[in-house]
Amino acid sequence: MGNILGTVDGEIGRLTAYLLETQQPDGSWRFCFENGIGIDAFVIILFRILQADQEELIRQLHDRIRKEQQPDGCWRLYPDEDEGSISASVEAYYALLCSGYSRPEEEHMQRAKHYILSRGGIGKVDSILTKAILAATGQRPWPRSISMIPLEVLLFPSYFPINFFEFSGYSRVHLTPMLIMADRKFSIAPPNAPDLSDLAASRLDFDEDEPLPREYEDMQADICQGMSRLIGTPRFIHEAAVERAERFMLDRIEPDGTLYSYASSTILMILALLALGYEREHPVVSDAVKGLTGMQCQADGSTTMQNSPSTVWDTALIADALQEAGVPEHHPAIRQAASYLLSRQQDKAADWSLHNPDAAPGGWGFSESNTINPDVDDTTAALRALSRLSEKEEPYRDSWNRGLNWVLSMQNRDGGWPAFEKETDKHILTWLAIEGAKSAAIDPSEADLTGRTLEYLGRFAGLTQRHKFIRRGVTWLIRNQEKDGSWYGRWGVCYIYGTWAALTGLAATGVPASDDAVQKGVRWLQQIQNPDGGWGESCRSDRVMRYVPLDESTPSQTAWALDALIAVQEQPSPAVNRGVQRLSSLLQQDGGMTAYPTGAGLPGTFYSRYHSYRYIWPLLALSHYKRKYGHAAPETPKPPDF
Repeated sequence: MGNILGTVDGEIGRLTAYLLETQQPDGSWRFCFENGIGIDAFVIILFRILQADQEELIRQLHDRIRKEQQPDGCWRLYPDEDEGSISASVEAYYALLCSGYSRPEEEHMQRAKHYILSRGGIGKVDSILTKAILAATGQRPWPRSISMIPLEVLLFPSYFPINFFEFSGYSRVHLTPMLIMADRKFSIAPPNAPDLSDLAASRLDFDEDEPLPREYEDMQADICQGMSRLIGTPRFIHEAAVERAERFMLDRIEPDGTLYSYASSTILMILALLALGYEREHPVVSDAVKGLTGMQCQADGSTTMQNSPSTVWDTALIADALQEAGVPEHHPAIRQAASYLLSRQQDKAADWSLHNPDAAPGGWGFSESNTINPDVDDTTAALRALSRLSEKEEPYRDSWNRGLNWVLSMQNRDGGWPAFEKETDKHILTWLAIEGAKSAAIDPSEADLTGRTLEYLGRFAGLTQRHKFIRRGVTWLIRNQEKDGSWYGRWGVCYIYGTWAALTGLAATGVPASDDAVQKGVRWLQQIQNPDGGWGESCRSDRVMRYVPLDESTPSQTAWALDALIAVQEQPSPAVNRGVQRLSSLLQQDGGMTAYPTGAGLPGTFYSRYHSYRYIWPLLALSHYKRKYGHAAPETPKPPDF
């Protein structure tokens, strides 16, 4: 035990010192939020269309994309994706040619072409975002799944069976520009654009004539019924819908020029504005380009584009982890972080209030530029960071109370918590013939959101099952446990993430360790522990919807599993002690599976590597180990002298 505690102390001190050293002057932490090559590719294509003066960035993105190509010619969404990704490979191939820095006859491009054709050609692309970019640039027809949704849907009132605000916020900001472009059958090619027709396996390579699912036809019937209730001539109604769609985008532009603070939706918005007749030099377009260029970051020596920088999320998590490690709330680093977070708390009743009209604003978003799209997870993260200060100082107490009330107001009727908007769980919308629609179209209660919210409410707000809303949340979690004892996590990879959130949430709200649900979760975590003592799960889990082992351990997933077991075990088990030793050794390594993506944006399509995670979650788990099983918390380490 003494050797393990010594290891724990050493790692806590090292991680704490590093994080204190890397804090920015404004109190934030700014780590790269790495999202694969898709956004890099789309930015190259967009900048060539706009003839933007961004040559250095285009070259850097080209070089990063080429660096990520695999020996067989493909690009992967995650390292162990055995067959590669047809969508990512087409994105990369197209962008490399658009950049002008790769030519089709070069060996690496021939390998890419051979891979794409071996997988059935460009028509096998399954990402709707990739299909939209290809259609918008004239490389394929607009998919039926998009073109058959009329713009008039934006005019449907809230009492219709299907209305636009039943879609999730994420879905709306991407679907609106796509509907505008599909409505106008818009396409625009960059100067000297490559012709990708040689990537088509046949003339029937695209899905415009493929039958749509039966459920999609049912949804179309609901749409037709809604259309019949709109008053006015078809032309008047359509013009009103176009105006509504344009206004929808313009009203949701953030101060940095981006749409809803996402690079992906901003790229689509710019193309949609061109479809509406905006000039390339229009201020809205220029501001959006500036916002996009501001999303670049350095990842392992290469430049990449973040879909939404994670500054608020990282800052909140790090400030809390440092305090869990023993850094007092009056430490300058904590006070600076708290001041930064205070400045990012939102005060606008935006789209989230449509389904939650009686709640006062008080949430936080993911990105620094995010001022209108708060979410439950970022809000509870910020509240954890501010908790200790809120007990002593009025400005933080007021902020904490507003945030707490907002989180409580976001609970769904079923007892769980969503990410962004409550009661947006109309499953008819998942019938859309769009890859990932089940995850993107709606925003239902999720185990990771519910578990983490309960953990915050129990540990930091002191709430227990004496409160009805806590009991409802606990009941939802237990009812949604998988048969094997795990929980599915929507925003992390994947079952380890969900199980960690659920177990820590149940423990924090007074569910005893002897409870059947807790014991099942513990047994599952112990059963999937790797021989090396750590834990690791493949991104493939969320495609097959069951746990898929990675066979190698990652720092984040090992820390999540450890933290869950620590939360429900009074004494450190052999599994926990082995996990601590493995986590310590992982923290000495760089690259390989230690850099494996453990964030899930859109299952099967979009995965993220948080560069902050290898510090945050290990520090949190080791601090909890020390606090529960050790003696006094370690003193605050002093930053090393350089």
